[in-house]
Amino acid sequence: FARSFERALEEGLPRVPHAGETSGPESIWAALRQLHADRIGHGVHCLEDSGLVDHLRRHQIPLEICPTSNIRLGVYPDYAAHPLRELWDMGLMISVGSDDPPLFGTDLNHEYELLVDQFDFSSGELEQLSLNGVRASFLEDDAKLEMEEMFRTEFAQLRGQL
Repeated sequence: FARSFERALEEGLPRVPHAGETSGPESIWAALRQLHADRIGHGVHCLEDSGLVDHLRRHQIPLEICPTSNIRLGVYPDYAAHPLRELWDMGLMISVGSDDPPLFGTDLNHEYELLVDQFDFSSGELEQLSLNGVRASFLEDDAKLEMEEMFRTEFAQLRGQL
């Protein structure tokens, strides 16, 4: 494993471990320090460590939040208890994902509906969240810029229709 990990670091392969979902902030710290994570899958338990929250915010390390997965796995009893809104309001770089759609019976459209219905996200916040997903992707920089421009254009058209 160590040799494979070292090779991955040398080759610049992206590292996106799941951490801080069913375990506490120590798993997120381990992912950052030992695995040199580029992004964290879940990370919702970061709120238990203010130093970690500060680190994530300062370095804008993306957290992929998957609300339905967190509820179905019993991480939180319901959406009202889920900290997604708090994570957002604290200035953390989050994006929203569906985790494993067939297993959890959801898709990205449903997760975005939850952002509005359960977490009171505005259209501007949905746009920023979507752009975060593009920025946190592992696309080449020019492809990210192109996709970001496409997203901005689509959101502008949507705003014009409202």
